[in-house]
Amino acid sequence: NVFGWNVDEKTSFALLDAFVEAGINLIDTADMYSSWAPGNRGGESETIIGRWLQRSGKRDHVVLATKVAKWAERPGLSADNIAAAIDDSLRRLQTDVVDLYQAHEDDESVPLEETLGAFARLIDAGKVRAIGASNYSATRLRDALQVSADYHLPRYESLQPEYNLYDRAGYEAELEPLAREQELGVIGYFALARGFLSGKYRSAADAGKSSVRGGEVAAMYINPRGLRILAALDDVAAAHKATPAQVALAWLIARPG
Repeated sequence: NVFGWNVDEKTSFALLDAFVEAGINLIDTADMYSSWAPGNRGGESETIIGRWLQRSGKRDHVVLATKVAKWAERPGLSADNIAAAIDDSLRRLQTDVVDLYQAHEDDESVPLEETLGAFARLIDAGKVRAIGASNYSATRLRDALQVSADYHLPRYESLQPEYNLYDRAGYEAELEPLAREQELGVIGYFALARGFLSGKYRSAADAGKSSVRGGEVAAMYINPRGLRILAALDDVAAAHKATPAQVALAWLIARPG
């Protein structure tokens, strides 16, 4: 979500090149990225990624994921909105299929069977290969999975929650058991707690290290609990000749569910 915001197109291309060269292959964006940046309207990230895919010729080297529902220009999960949004995303991404299309947030104003039926039609049309859910409660995610079973519709195969060593309760209490029970893929976001778990921010004075995230990180994470977590990361990192960021990510990767 930094593409077209605090990372320009040239730098985005360099990051994507290095990313694929390192052997990583999932690119996850959304139609709304980065609509919040001054002068942007949304779609900037998808547009940059699409230009990179054309320039690099690496579409077949990556798993391409995007999302629908949170952008003010294409809000919600109605069938009509989903149908229009995917065509917009495919055009910006300069591809004919999205590997993983995700509901960016729940939309309780629309029946689950309507939303899942719309996704089913995209899969049937060859525009989408699989679907996922982001920012769903455990109750609503379980309901959606049941609707998929009852109506013989494609199901959400992945879940994208906020999850990291600091922000744990919201996922671990109910979503993680459900993900393990249903064998859902999990793609956590803010895996480094907006950069805090890298060790970059250790006092309020460090907020100035980022004009974009610094103040937000200081307010949310620089507290006794946050500093205890950083100290533990420092200890483990030193023992393994690693960085705090590597340890924080390895902890996520190793955790069942």
